[in-house]
Amino acid sequence: MSPRPSRIASIVATSLIALCSAGAGAQTLYKLIDKNGKVTYSEEAPKNFDGKVIRLDIDPNANRATLPKFDKGAEPARPRRPGAAETAQQAAADVDALRKRVAERKAALDTAQNNPGEDDVQWVGNAGGGTRRVPTPDYQRRIAALEQSLKEAEHELEQAEKGGH
Repeated sequence: MSPRPSRIASIVATSLIALCSAGAGAQTLYKLIDKNGKVTYSEEAPKNFDGKVIRLDIDPNANRATLPKFDKGAEPARPRRPGAAETAQQAAADVDALRKRVAERKAALDTAQNNPGEDDVQWVGNAGGGTRRVPTPDYQRRIAALEQSLKEAEHELEQAEKGGH
């Protein structure tokens, strides 16, 4: 072999090494966070930086996104919006569910008011003799919570009926 081809080969090899090392240098970034919390990025480590420096080694093979394939002439699929009939059906179903919730809460309140348990009332003596039933504070709070829950359900139903019509 003549000296000329080996010299060309060594120049090519040196150039390839230089290109590869330049690419390798671009795979390291530095995240810089200054004392005010501002974040910046740099390809070189800073000198005398008054803040936090985080080295980020990036693997270019790990960061590959694949996009869905579609025909060049076709538009990508878009989410289908419900039609007016479907929206009306959903609104009617929502109103029906709210009516059921109101009925359930009315029944729970009615049951609690008309059937207090033994622990829900206490017997208090009267000044002239005899006793009377008095609801306990816990029972009164439970009734108030059931009344509030019913009121909220009725309000939701009222709003749904206004919005649906």
